[in-house]
Amino acid sequence: MIQVGRYERLKVTRIEDIGARLDAGSMGEVLLPARYVPVDCKPGDRLMVFVSLDSEDRPIATTEKAKAQVGECAWLKVVSVSNVGAFLDWGLSKDLLVPFSEQKVPLQEGRSCLVYVYEDNTGRLAATTRLNRFIRDTAQGLSERQEVDLLIADKTDLGVKAIVNHEFWGLLYQDQMFKPVRKGQRMRGYVKRIRPDGKIELSLYESGYGKVSEFAESVLDALKRNDGFLPLTDKSPPEAIYETFNVSKSVFKQAIGALYKKHLITIEKEGIRLAD
Repeated sequence: MIQVGRYERLKVTRIEDIGARLDAGSMGEVLLPARYVPVDCKPGDRLMVFVSLDSEDRPIATTEKAKAQVGECAWLKVVSVSNVGAFLDWGLSKDLLVPFSEQKVPLQEGRSCLVYVYEDNTGRLAATTRLNRFIRDTAQGLSERQEVDLLIADKTDLGVKAIVNHEFWGLLYQDQMFKPVRKGQRMRGYVKRIRPDGKIELSLYESGYGKVSEFAESVLDALKRNDGFLPLTDKSPPEAIYETFNVSKSVFKQAIGALYKKHLITIEKEGIRLAD
């Protein structure tokens, strides 16, 4: 079913002076204005478009790139404030409204905010900073070690809060972070642990034996490229290990331990060395 506020691949039914008519199923035909129609477009082509609403709240298509779809979160900049609310730049010609009632704190022009995009009860697209109406504290349908999409939110005393798959709150503990992250950053992460109360603990690296075994081979390759020596040990700072290998200190220690047991490396005070 075609939904306003999301990307859809629609079939071109006919070309007119004002643009291309697209088949939107039960929604009928949707206009793609001429300025967005590809030069070689013809009836029968399928185009990836974003379906939004025009100034008269009629469905309309665009090839502009929206920074978020309905059901997604994003950090967006406030471009203006009026008597109905704040308007955000979300990549489309028509700005996105955050009604005053959907502002947790008053929004200011020029500042960015974390919002959730939704369709209101009139069918119009809007955004809200009251995220807890849509983002849950407890995991449903997730499993430990699962790869997930993260949107970095705010810092806490324990670490950094992140939105998981646009659906859940999760936490990256400070001692598990080996590279800086910033508000609004999108990145891949992993579910490290789901606590008994359903809260999600996150990690920026993959865990498990398979990861260690694969990484051990990378350590051997790095040693061979560096004349058989690397100035890293299990006593090295986590940041130095992450900067070199993009893994946690825990994974690094497990890998060099496995290599040492196989007599493939020796461990010296200043680093590790390929065994003779």
